[in-house]
Amino acid sequence: MNLLEKIVSIKKKEVYQNKITHPIKKLENSILFKRKTFSLVKNITKSHTGIIAEFKCKSPSKGIINNTVSVEKVVKDYELAGVSGISILTDQYFFSGEKKNIKKSRSIVSLPILRKDFIIDEYQIIESKSIGADVILLIAGILSKNQITKFSKLAKNIGLEIIIEIHNEFEINKITDNLDIVGINNRDLQTFVVDYNNCLRLSSKISNNYIKIAESGINNVNHIFQLKKKGFKGFLIGEHFMRKKNPGKICKDFIKSLSKKN
Repeated sequence: MNLLEKIVSIKKKEVYQNKITHPIKKLENSILFKRKTFSLVKNITKSHTGIIAEFKCKSPSKGIINNTVSVEKVVKDYELAGVSGISILTDQYFFSGEKKNIKKSRSIVSLPILRKDFIIDEYQIIESKSIGADVILLIAGILSKNQITKFSKLAKNIGLEIIIEIHNEFEINKITDNLDIVGINNRDLQTFVVDYNNCLRLSSKISNNYIKIAESGINNVNHIFQLKKKGFKGFLIGEHFMRKKNPGKICKDFIKSLSKKN
């Protein structure tokens, strides 16, 4: 069993448990479920930089990244830095993520929030809306094309935007109509190895009807210009900011140097 299979196996148990403790009816009656969502697509389209900054404390491959900063400070600083959106990890077992981090962030920022998790069940989509997310991530590597179609339809119906994440050519075939953004991940989720050229290789194979975002291993401004030439509009950056004592400041400096060269 590779790491991704292990993650999915644990996620199934977690979702089963959550359905019992927080049934769908309860989620649909929450205050946040009824709110109008913010659009990441809109923000990326009008942005010069397209940075989606991530709050991530830990990863299976790198261990602890940063466990001293508060989510409230980081997301507020990200917003002040001028990001297009904020990504928040909610997987607890492997990433030390917490769903309450989205709830906490929702009350203090007016930006689209991406719930970053391993979505394998429609329940998690309802749950995402109920905790204050605006965007969900569907990982092609763990879902069939039918699941992606079904999940994206449900997400759309409740006002969420969808990023489909792909890593290889085979997964391009899983891109369906209801999706808003195609994210190309430089990280292979089976091995967690990063190949910096993966985005550059796959970009031309994706229709320009979709907004393309690059994920993983992005840590310098020149890399972004290289990706922009290939049609990428958004850039998801987590570790590069979170490794530092003050992620928001590093993010602000990064966006500043990006804007100067634009």
